[in-house]
Parts: sequence; C-alpha cells; structure tokens
Amino acid sequence: MSDVILPEATRDQITVLLSRIRNHDLIYHQWGLVEVDPIGQSKAVNFYGPPGTGKSMLAEALASELGLRVLDVSYAEIESKYVGDTPKKIRAVFRAVHQATPSPVLLFFDEADAILGRRMTNVTQAADHSVNVSRAVMLKELDLAKGIVVFATNLARNIDAAFVRRIMQHVPVPLPDEPGRFRIWERMITSRVPGREAVDWAALAARSEGLSGGDIRNAVVLALARVAERFGLEQVVRTSDLEQAIKHVRQAKKAIGRRRREPRAWHTTIDRYTFDSGAESNGESDASS
Repeated sequence: MSDVILPEATRDQITVLLSRIRNHDLIYHQWGLVEVDPIGQSKAVNFYGPPGTGKSMLAEALASELGLRVLDVSYAEIESKYVGDTPKKIRAVFRAVHQATPSPVLLFFDEADAILGRRMTNVTQAADHSVNVSRAVMLKELDLAKGIVVFATNLARNIDAAFVRRIMQHVPVPLPDEPGRFRIWERMITSRVPGREAVDWAALAARSEGLSGGDIRNAVVLALARVAERFGLEQVVRTSDLEQAIKHVRQAKKAIGRRRREPRAWHTTIDRYTFDSGAESNGESDASS
C-alpha cells in the first residue's frame, strides 16, 4: 500500500478501511454491532474519483494488503443488450466468487457508475426495466456476499441510495495535489532515463495541476518517444520536453471531452430508434440507456 501515491486524507481513510475489514467479526459479531446495523456489515467499498487517479491500482493494493487475489470485472463485460442477460452475468460473477475457496478473492467492479446509478422511476421501455432489474440483482447479491467487493466510480453523487447504504465505506480518490504530482513525476521518469538528474520536478508538479496520474503517465510516454528519436548528446530528456508533453495531453483531453459530449445524444437517439423499430419483437433491448 505504501507504493500507492495518495493524499494523506485518502490514506487515512484506507487505514480505517483496512481496520474495518480485518476486525469485521470483532466489531459486528463479538461486539454486537450487527444487531443495530445489519446492512452496515457489508464488506462493499466504493473508490470514487476522476478517471486516471489510480482506483484500479488502489484496489489491487488493497487486495495485496489483505492477501487476496483480484477478480477484475468491468461493467462493459457484463452489460448486454439482451433482456435478462446482464442480471444472469451479475449472478454468475458472484457465484464464481463464492466458489473461489480455499483461495478467496476481492471482487473488483471497474467503471461501475452504470450499475450503481439511481433506479429509474418512470420506466417506459424494456431497456429501462432491464437496467432496474440489473440493479436489484446487484443489491441482492451484495446482501448475500461474504467477501470483499470493491467498486470504482467517477461520480459518487449519482449512486442510488440503496447502494449508498450497503457500501460500508466510500473512499475519495481525487486528482493528485502538488506534492503528489511531484512524486508521480519522479517515479515515472526512472533512473535509467538520460538527463533525469536535471529535470525540474517542482516546475512539472506546478504546471501539471489538474492532471491525473494517468495523464502524467501519458505525458511521460509522449515526451520519451520524442527524445528517443534524437541522436547522440541530444538524446536526453529535458524539462521543456515534459512541459511540451503536458500541453499536448491537455489539448487531447479537451478535444476528447468535447467529442464525447457531442455524439452522446446522437447515439442515444439511434439506440432508441433501433429499439422502437423492431428490436422488441426480437427479444432485444439496449441496456445502456
């Protein structure tokens, strides 16, 4: 866990989380907390924060700290356009966890915003009903789960209240602060990179405000790719190379963000049109709406 670069507030929450997991039987059963907080005895955790902040890495570190293997499931892997398929896949995942003895696992749901989102109250299409059924199945499986389940989400405020109650701890994984960015830059540029000793880490940390650890990694790869094309004494990394890479990463993030917003409505319209135009008769629906 010491290898994961986290703000102190988040690290403190992880310390508490580890204590809650390790002392779960003592707290809930020997001390009787289960009698007044039966839902709270769940071992489900939510790591929430922007993309690229290391939620997956943190889940792996948590599993390592507890001596568990990780069963990594992306919601995209279990989502299906066929009505009833997604709930079946959710049940199958938890069944695999139950059967994982004597080598227990930590079940990690990456990109879990869709499955934990608020249930729809005005259900007008089979696809909407299917999403609600999937969420109900997930709630039931969480109630029955004996092991540790970790979710990674981007927006905690969008989580359905029923999931909020069943998740024992919501841990923020924010964008790195300046000291955190300093350490990330230092770690990403290894000692074997020529010119490393002259890099101005403080300048990079200051100029990469708002970037995630994943963004910094992308900037490093971009800068080193350019350095690798040079020859002789010029084949060294400079602070200016990395600063230029930061600019490119920011430009790419801005462009990608703009493109993601624009086609979204278009895809939603097409999906609705496809469903209304006859998918129902084929027993199909789009669970992504």
